[in-house]
Amino acid sequence: MSFWRREPLHRRLAREAGLTAETPAHDPGPHWGEVGIHGIHRQREWDAVVAVAAEVSGHEVRFVTLADGTVVIEGGADDADPSPLADALEGQVGAPYRAAGVRRGDLWTVGARRIDVIELDPDPGGEELELSWNDGERALRVDGEPTLGSVPVLERLASARHDAWVVRASRLDGPLWEYSVAPL
Repeated sequence: MSFWRREPLHRRLAREAGLTAETPAHDPGPHWGEVGIHGIHRQREWDAVVAVAAEVSGHEVRFVTLADGTVVIEGGADDADPSPLADALEGQVGAPYRAAGVRRGDLWTVGARRIDVIELDPDPGGEELELSWNDGERALRVDGEPTLGSVPVLERLASARHDAWVVRASRLDGPLWEYSVAPL
């Protein structure tokens, strides 16, 4: 080393710490095979999304369109008529479906997701059902409260798909319920 030239501080500290040029430098590049890159992708939330210019009051609306074309409003402005939004979804997703619309300026953006609907007769009561079967034990909750009743239609439906299962159902309108079946 030259008399007039001093060693830079960062090099002197690295040399004294044993971090010389022989030590491989950390590679900051992308590591596409690393665990953090891969994983389960986020599930698709909507089966169809459309943008439509429509005269609908309010800024948000949530509704369900049943197989017969009936529209059940679940949220948004009380006087909102989501029929133009449901018409825009026609051909994009088959009924029954649950939809949510948001106004963005003059346009509405509407997303729809197919749902499973069943008519329950006799009426089990309540607004929310949770029915499960595991190791020969059946449990039914109506609006979160345990009950000794049963819903045979849901039991047959779930038993045909899985050995151990849970069915969740929400009342849509009268005897019509949205349901989902999941294995345990």
